[in-house]
Amino acid sequence: MIKELKEALHFAATVSFWRMAVFWTVSLLISYFQLLTKRMFSRQAQSYPRCNSPISESLTPVCVITGATSGLGAAAAFSLSREGFYVVLVGRSSHLLSKIMSEIKTQNKDARVKAFVVDLSSFGSILEFKSSLQQWLLDCKLHSSVQLLINNAGILATVSRVTPEGYDQMMGTNYIGAFCLTKVLLPLLKRSPVPSRIVNVTSFTHRSVFDVQVDKESVSGICFLRSEQYPFASIYEYSKLFLILFSYELHQQLGLTDQPSHVSVNAADPGFVKTNIMREFPSCLPNLAFQVLRIVGLLQSPEDGVSSILDAALAPPEVSGVYFFGGGGRYVDSSVLSHNAKLAKELWNISYNLFMEASLASKETSSFVSENSS
Repeated sequence: MIKELKEALHFAATVSFWRMAVFWTVSLLISYFQLLTKRMFSRQAQSYPRCNSPISESLTPVCVITGATSGLGAAAAFSLSREGFYVVLVGRSSHLLSKIMSEIKTQNKDARVKAFVVDLSSFGSILEFKSSLQQWLLDCKLHSSVQLLINNAGILATVSRVTPEGYDQMMGTNYIGAFCLTKVLLPLLKRSPVPSRIVNVTSFTHRSVFDVQVDKESVSGICFLRSEQYPFASIYEYSKLFLILFSYELHQQLGLTDQPSHVSVNAADPGFVKTNIMREFPSCLPNLAFQVLRIVGLLQSPEDGVSSILDAALAPPEVSGVYFFGGGGRYVDSSVLSHNAKLAKELWNISYNLFMEASLASKETSSFVSENSS
């Protein structure tokens, strides 16, 4: 007990903890304030309706959800399986994936679910997943396409860890992994006979970033690995800001501003949700935070928080480049910095270079293994 208390006090004395306590709270309140002002003063419609999934005799819509072993990812899987999607669960734990699959089938015996073990911080694992997914679609005689990709996976690490590519694991999982997965699955999304969509699950915490350096070291998180005290709160904020910038830039590149496109892109902010993302914190601190947020009415369950993700996923096909927040099809404006087109372009170029470096390294590794096994 005394040891746990000392750990909690030491953790509470860090800059990152107070950044979360103050900046994140203010950022969340800004989003809710936007909802309030839109409701009071705007004459335009404040929400988008949800559409039915594109089910037909010739097409079973396929939805890929990352981070699907618990929390928001699992909640999205439950809901979208009821919408008629063939839900592909992606996660790091085979045990937890099997558990979620079983729970979904228990609640809905007609649900169609498949699971793949994937480490999104590893480019090699992402490539293996693409190959396995394509083979599975072929084996099941499904259309060789994907209709919905939900990049939900995210971690909040309190200590630095390094990915196989040498990047910071939190940045690798939260942003680089989502970028790379989207890049490798984009051909399958474009191949869909019906409009397809990408949903990037981001966070109000991006509002806590007022300026950011966009270069290889910051995007990969390498610069943070040299810090004396790991700035986990800032890294998490950056990763979520990058996801939004990526969403808007991809929206632009797909030509959605000037003309309708086959693939749409939306961002979804679930708000503050009670999940296990703070599992590396001293347990008393998340519990205290949950109690305070519950009292002031800002804490949501995964079943409630998933609403914005479903809104972003099931909005009309022409809806793209929108930041969904608050449920009920509602949306707000993300931060001013997140709309910096020059910054988004720079981020895209650096991310693409990282993607190509990882792709080349993966090919060289495969060639080396092949040569030495023959």
